[in-house]
Amino acid sequence: MSYIVENALIIQSDRTVLLEVHSPRADAARDAISPFAELIKSPEHIHTYQISPLSVWNARAAGMPVSEMIAALRSHAKYSMPEAVAQEITSLGSRYGLTVIERGDGHLLLKMADLPLAELLRRNQTISKFLDTRCSDLVFQVNAANRGVLKQALLAAGYPAEDLAGYVEGEALAIELRSISQSGSAFDLRHYQKEAVAAFYQAGRAQGGSGVIVLPCGAGKTMVGLAAMTTVQSNTLVLTSSLTSVRQWRRELLDKTTLPEDAIAEYSGESKQTAPVTLATYQILSYRSNKDGEFPHFQLFSARSWGLIIYDEVHLLPAPIFRITAELQARRRLGLTATLIREDGKEGDVFALIGPKRYDVPWRELEVQGFIAPAECVEIRVPQAPDRQMEYALADKRHQFRIAAENPRKYEVVQSLLQKEAGHRILIIGEYLEQLKQIAQKTKLPVVTGKTPQSERDRLYEQFRCGAITGLILSRVGNFALDLPDADVLIQVSGKYGSRQEEAQRLGRVLRPKTDGHSAHFYTLVSLRTCEEDFARHRQLFLVEQGYNYRIEIVDDEVISS
Repeated sequence: MSYIVENALIIQSDRTVLLEVHSPRADAARDAISPFAELIKSPEHIHTYQISPLSVWNARAAGMPVSEMIAALRSHAKYSMPEAVAQEITSLGSRYGLTVIERGDGHLLLKMADLPLAELLRRNQTISKFLDTRCSDLVFQVNAANRGVLKQALLAAGYPAEDLAGYVEGEALAIELRSISQSGSAFDLRHYQKEAVAAFYQAGRAQGGSGVIVLPCGAGKTMVGLAAMTTVQSNTLVLTSSLTSVRQWRRELLDKTTLPEDAIAEYSGESKQTAPVTLATYQILSYRSNKDGEFPHFQLFSARSWGLIIYDEVHLLPAPIFRITAELQARRRLGLTATLIREDGKEGDVFALIGPKRYDVPWRELEVQGFIAPAECVEIRVPQAPDRQMEYALADKRHQFRIAAENPRKYEVVQSLLQKEAGHRILIIGEYLEQLKQIAQKTKLPVVTGKTPQSERDRLYEQFRCGAITGLILSRVGNFALDLPDADVLIQVSGKYGSRQEEAQRLGRVLRPKTDGHSAHFYTLVSLRTCEEDFARHRQLFLVEQGYNYRIEIVDDEVISS
């Protein structure tokens, strides 16, 4: 067995890959395997990755050959790679495209690679109900209305379809990007934004037109959406996570494209208009009066001849929107996100219904190029008072997390950090409203929650942007689509259990590049000797996956010591 001491990877026969963090080639190895392997554990010295069917299929759909995946593993392996792993990756990778959906005469066709596969899938109870007339040994007619649910069923069976059936063009829309924005500044797409749009559209070929672009918060995902609109030149429906995000999309469209104001409409709780570009929230579309009722706003999907549907923050897509998206496979679909991780485990539905990952770039790569700010990540562990620790010890597991999250001693640490970071633009973010109100009372900073009227939110955000206030306290509303480019310090006082998705969004709040080039600071406060430490370790998987280092500091009474 060969042994290369400086290499960082230990590849195991169950398709787990161990990365030795302190190896001189650790960073190169991480970059090499991240397109097709998912980080699942990241303790201090050894990080564990898993090569899964979906991770391989996403890489294949993005154009990565199986041979490159195997070569990446072999070139960074400390010991010889088990041949079974290479065989398994080859087998998984070759499955992508064994089934192909094409357009026929008035219907769709599902084509199989060979007769055994055709018989296997024909006998699959879930797939067979979507197969109509058998045209030949390897070809079945398919009702176009079943295009989405068929792709879901094929993915579940382990044979993801390559969808080459194409798209309707939608009603034409004349839209161009400005070289000088309305605000007077020069504007041009960054190289990776152009690459992302090209990877999505693929020159109009059937191979393109659907899929997900993964870019860090602050890297200009909205610009990718605008560029996709100018490429497709068709009526566009933009779905996003909040009314704040709707207003930001409108602001950017008016500032950086040639669209007039009357070409953009808002479909929300406040306004129910449509226009060639219509901006809507997931919340309004998934609203219904009771759990068994209809979704009255789904009519928006047929209100106009859409040629492009953009799913902003696609990792938040609610289950009801998946259902209607299954019926929208003839429309071009673009998902934008900072992370494909979903808390509900529906990454496979994103793959089948929105499309595979088309473009991804490591956060640290964009940091090195100056497109996002460098970040220093610090976890501060805060002991609880003895009586509070006893309360935690006696509580049931359901309540222990909240007791730890709302540790009153965190208030002292927040005050200390505010003094340390005085002069910076600071966001304090947390999960529990009572905790945030207490911090607001002690710091005199304004607080924004889900109950804050939109007009008041907009006013506070604008005051923060112009420097009238230098700090804001945010509830979970601060996780998504906030345009606060000057924020450079974030203090996370509590979070949603072990959510890697939330960690990505919160870090992204402070990653917009700074005019003076200084680093962002991301602080997470965690109660010592509690379950919060365990959840924090899971959240940190995201940071490690992107190549960030973080350090741990422990509060000793009122003194912070490393």
